[in-house]
Amino acid sequence: MEWKVLSSEYINREPWLTTRKDVCELPNGKIMSAYYVQEFPTWVTAFALTKDNQVVLVKQYRHGLGEICIETPGGCVDENEPLEQAIIREMKEETGFEFKSIEYLGKISPNPSTNNNLMHMYLMKEGEKIGEQSLDETEDVEVLLYTIDEVKNLLRENKIMQSLHATCIFYALNRIGEMTY
Repeated sequence: MEWKVLSSEYINREPWLTTRKDVCELPNGKIMSAYYVQEFPTWVTAFALTKDNQVVLVKQYRHGLGEICIETPGGCVDENEPLEQAIIREMKEETGFEFKSIEYLGKISPNPSTNNNLMHMYLMKEGEKIGEQSLDETEDVEVLLYTIDEVKNLLRENKIMQSLHATCIFYALNRIGEMTY
């Protein structure tokens, strides 16, 4: 079932848009002369609970949609950075929170047909605010605190647009026994 890559060439190499064109031989022998793959860094995100069981979410403008979105905190894994260290760093930077407990929930793909990266999901518990945000110059992130029931309502009302983040929330709700069907 796997395709054999006969050649690859980069069409574009920018920090947030790297595209390569592969020429592939399919299992049936046919040649796919142009298959485009978007290359992205590995991502991490977390469903994070404070000591008093509030869910830590963030709100920020997303230019691709032209909308302000509610999301789980997270971001890119730096080169050679362990995944768990990356989500701890991202949580501190985006929210100012630190957590006593961290549990790996699994990995998901944004689009396995055209993207080469994964998002790793975590459940973080017993968080408390230890400092201020440490945002990049292009970030404008508002920290939000919700009850678990309020987060469930956000999902029901389709107010969490980022599908990877919604998936993380579903995995976490299931893990903590809060998933209701």
